Amino acid sequence: MILILRPEPGAASTLAAAQAGGLKALVFPLFAVRPTLWQPVARNDIDALLLGSANALRHGGTALAGYRGLPAYCVGETTAAAARAAGMEVAATGHGGLQNLLGVLQPGHSRLLRLAGRERTMLDPPARVTITTREVYASEALPVPAGLIEALRAPAPQPVPAAVIALLHSGEAAARFAQICDEAAIARGSIRLAAIGPRVAAHAGAGWAAVRSARRPDDAALLALAQQMCQEAAYGH
Repeated sequence: MILILRPEPGAASTLAAAQAGGLKALVFPLFAVRPTLWQPVARNDIDALLLGSANALRHGGTALAGYRGLPAYCVGETTAAAARAAGMEVAATGHGGLQNLLGVLQPGHSRLLRLAGRERTMLDPPARVTITTREVYASEALPVPAGLIEALRAPAPQPVPAAVIALLHSGEAAARFAQICDEAAIARGSIRLAAIGPRVAAHAGAGWAAVRSARRPDDAALLALAQQMCQEAAYGH
């Protein structure tokens, strides 16, 4: 059983992809993403955008129109697709986080505007590169979704024990999920975690039956990992 914990609309997208791959999944969003008020930066003061999530483009509002045509450095393919839809030119797409993208900046791209969430990873820019950050969205914790605790209870004995695998798309979700399990006295050792990256996995802490990170920080790689973990659990690994 796969548990999808990310906010909508991403949760529905992950569910559809999981079902297309033959995985049994349930959706229990732990957060809702909301836009925040933000002050745009003058277009002439920046060379390129730095985007760590498609949420920045979903919730950035009308001010994003002022950046049409600018190059954008995007954390993954989903964010890159959203950037193109918003009229931006994708300069590079990363496969290991925003910090790695700072190592492939094109000449002349030294003044970056980072459109980010309230909770975000700190970055260490190269010399002569400046990053101006604007918080354009925030993740707000939701009440524990109905049915989540029941889904987390250890499955009844059966010839092939069912595995519970929680998908972790963010550090906030990892920490919140760990808190929910502890407060409900759910044994961490009965649950496997599939995280979109090592930094996300670290937020969940220790004591789980298994903690694995996807090879790339995208949904397809995460679901491939979850499918592999399901197969391993079925064979007692």
